Amino acid sequence: MEIKFSTNVQEIREVMIQAFEEYRDDPVPSSALKETEQSILEELQNGAFALVGYDDNLPVASVRFKYVDDYVYFYRLSVSPVSQGKGHAKKLLQKLEEITVQQGYNKIQCKVRMNVPRNILLYESAGYEILNEELITRPTGEQFKIVNMSKNVR
Repeated sequence: MEIKFSTNVQEIREVMIQAFEEYRDDPVPSSALKETEQSILEELQNGAFALVGYDDNLPVASVRFKYVDDYVYFYRLSVSPVSQGKGHAKKLLQKLEEITVQQGYNKIQCKVRMNVPRNILLYESAGYEILNEELITRPTGEQFKIVNMSKNVR
């Protein structure tokens, strides 16, 4: 898989929607499913970055991230269902960690829904540790639990 920085919001959104589709029927569906190309573009114009992974020039994985205080925060790590299980998520994480070090940061963090234990296990297998648990309450009153995860990269 070849990984590149990208501002192609269509590709970024397409991969994310494919990956997050499995969560559509969750009691509290991921807000990723409501993101638009415009909302992603606005994020990228306001300090966020995106990496896209390509197999045979086709986008199969993506992740967005931003620099926050003394760490890099990543979110919406996505691998299209047909490409899952091939190590693409870990390759994206490795690239993100390289960028984190190159930019002078020591730590990388993410938030993971507690009701998706396989994602928590993925990050733990890549060296991330759970910092704490948090209850998220949306403006609609919907609630779900997440874990904040972190890895020191130096």
